[in-house]
Amino acid sequence: MNSEVELELRRMLFEHLSAIADERGVVTRADLESITIGGRVYKAVDRNSGIWNPGALAATLSVISDPASDYDDGDMGDSLFSYAYEKTSENGRNVKMRRALDLQLPILLLRKIENSVFVPVFPVYVVSDDRPNRRFILALDESLRFVADPLHLRPVEQRYAERAVKLRLHQPEFRGRILTAYQKRCTVCTLRHGKLLDAAHIIGDTKPHGLPIIENGLSLCKIHHAAYDANLLGISPDYVVRINCDLMEEVDGPMLQHGLQEMDGRALTLPPRRADRPSKDRLAERFDEFRAAD
Repeated sequence: MNSEVELELRRMLFEHLSAIADERGVVTRADLESITIGGRVYKAVDRNSGIWNPGALAATLSVISDPASDYDDGDMGDSLFSYAYEKTSENGRNVKMRRALDLQLPILLLRKIENSVFVPVFPVYVVSDDRPNRRFILALDESLRFVADPLHLRPVEQRYAERAVKLRLHQPEFRGRILTAYQKRCTVCTLRHGKLLDAAHIIGDTKPHGLPIIENGLSLCKIHHAAYDANLLGISPDYVVRINCDLMEEVDGPMLQHGLQEMDGRALTLPPRRADRPSKDRLAERFDEFRAAD
């Protein structure tokens, strides 16, 4: 397979997975093991290894990153992403990772959040082979492919890389975890159309404790997310929805009436697992902001 054909195949695989992730926030192993393109079935993951090197392709197609594993994968000071060598050999599956670097072919990063459930991040590029530390350095953004020294970013590159990691890795992972926890529905109105669902922070991510963790998140449809961010909709620490008093008195058609006013006093639809439910302390802090603005 020549490089142009291989690049196009990767693009089509990524588009297929993007459509699934837009709807569900995550992809499953079953999704990854059976992708039909042009009448042929492809797989985008290896069942026995974190690095998937299809025989027909010149370079690695995907890598799995598991935050719970003993491999040393992760952010490099919130800049680029470090991916550890396959432990058993300096070469082995690592050879095709080096080919991805040499050929500048995009790969798929699969961030594991549950057994057989992943958040896909793509296109990702191998930008350095750090042999002394037995790891590859991955860029999560096209622009970061061309930095002069991936191991020592200049201040301007560091700032850009921090934004890229937040946008391309942390936000999709947060959304995937939240939509999975809430069974892909809005906690306020129970809307189940995944493309219309967001992962909302209870404490905003501009604050030090506004972390992208499940207890600081809510699954909200786009209208309720916007209303929550604007403090037109509040959620009490006992999981009850409240609507801004002025908004309750407005008359502005069925969207306002059914979409917001009728939500006042409604109980949240919570995740089935208690561990996934929003922190009452965080809700209380944010609800104080809502009441101050009401």
